Amino acid sequence: MTSAEQRSVTGAEELRDRTRKLLAAHPPASTDRLDFLRARFDAGLAWVHYPEGLGGVGAPRSLQAVVDAELEAAGAPDNDPRRIGIGLGMAAPTILKYGTEEQKQRFLRPLWVGEEVWCQLFSEPGAGSDLAALRTRAVREGDDWVINGQKVWTSSAHVARWAILIARTDPDVPKHRGITYFVCDMTDPGVEVRPLRQVTGEAEFNEVFLTDVRIPDSRRLGEVGDGWKVAQTTLNNERVAIGGMRLPREGGMIGPVSKTWRERPELRTHDLHQRLLKLWVEAEVARLTSERLRQQLVVGQPGPEGAGMKLAFARLNQEISGLDVELLGEEGLLYDDWTMRRPELVDFTGREAGYRYLRSKGNSIEGGTTEVLLNIVAERVLGLPAEPRTDKDVAWKDLAR
Repeated sequence: MTSAEQRSVTGAEELRDRTRKLLAAHPPASTDRLDFLRARFDAGLAWVHYPEGLGGVGAPRSLQAVVDAELEAAGAPDNDPRRIGIGLGMAAPTILKYGTEEQKQRFLRPLWVGEEVWCQLFSEPGAGSDLAALRTRAVREGDDWVINGQKVWTSSAHVARWAILIARTDPDVPKHRGITYFVCDMTDPGVEVRPLRQVTGEAEFNEVFLTDVRIPDSRRLGEVGDGWKVAQTTLNNERVAIGGMRLPREGGMIGPVSKTWRERPELRTHDLHQRLLKLWVEAEVARLTSERLRQQLVVGQPGPEGAGMKLAFARLNQEISGLDVELLGEEGLLYDDWTMRRPELVDFTGREAGYRYLRSKGNSIEGGTTEVLLNIVAERVLGLPAEPRTDKDVAWKDLAR
């Protein structure tokens, strides 16, 4: 056994001991859920690779599974990670990397526990795929920044307390260089959230209008003008969170259609069988590749490879849900609730085939459009020549609108 392996084993045993002490002091059966989660965070067992005092102990990320297994066996509550996915997958790693100590202490604990939900104020009506062209302005007034603009496609804005926000602070430089990154309080005056009704009948997305919203400079992440660099940490983590989620075999979209195939033999045809076999294999390849990607993350920050996983996630979801609808025929076009709902989160697999088919269309847009991600993979993973960009040295104020 190598010294590195020996240290890993020692770390695992220390984490098991720490977890058992947590369970003894706070028995899950008799401890309030939030109290248990707060105690878990304070014990360094929230995300073990984070530093001491911020929910971790500075252990290898891979050892999180040791803690999770002990807690699951004891029936301990989790922090409902799907509900707070934007905070966990996007805001937290950005705050950890660029936040001040005061910001880390203020935001990370209630974020992980789930007391405060986060959303992402990035995309705009004229700056979706070309995010760096955003128009929302932030103007410095003393110790505050005054924000005016509009954001769109904002998941969970209707339930969020905090938002990660990028805004233009300097229109006189090229578009990527004049952006600054902030934390916005969604309860502040001037923040207006309006629902966007989707083809599914739901309104999980929102448009957000910002009118003279004042954000103190103490809630800026990173340096003034460095917002694009800070946002890359958020976006890389977002793509991994979407495309690299941990799934069991037949997890995700492939599970329901496989279940239908086994339980409804009268629906089977040779053509659909061949397509199902092909998609099952591709889904399993994507799952195993995702697992390897997470292992690579143990030793570093997420890179452009996450874009490839998010591309595979979107394509497979759409092809599998299309097969599901075809398999079920007319029955596959129906689902039980077309009314205007405002869900806190989206359940891709817990609804009917017709819902999954319609909702999966959004996978091509959220977390980065397919076209943009193809460019990222081509240029940053495969090393192909970059597309010509005639606007990279032009001041934002001089760009054509």
